[in-house]
Amino acid sequence: MAELTEHFTALRSRGQGYLEVSLPGDEFPWLTLGFQGAQAVVHLFSDAEKSALLIGDATAAADAVVHVPIMDDPAGFSGDYVLATDHAWALIHRFIQTGEPGELGEWHEL
Repeated sequence: MAELTEHFTALRSRGQGYLEVSLPGDEFPWLTLGFQGAQAVVHLFSDAEKSALLIGDATAAADAVVHVPIMDDPAGFSGDYVLATDHAWALIHRFIQTGEPGELGEWHEL
């Protein structure tokens, strides 16, 4: 966890970033966190063919389009899926502690 926190802090100091998080020894589930400033988007990959977006926390208006990095490129998301970066980071911590993505909130399957 210390290494992940250090990496997140370095990305945060740049104002944006992208992380992929999985549990040791398990290929799935894994989460991604893409963020730009105070806005973030969290994806869940529950297996090789299923992914979902975490429903947002009203950080952005539902009709807004927010761009965050996904891998190496910016991607646009509806405000419906945007969370505050601090909230998203706290959810990543919870996932690492519990291993249960279902406890993080409501997911919209893609």
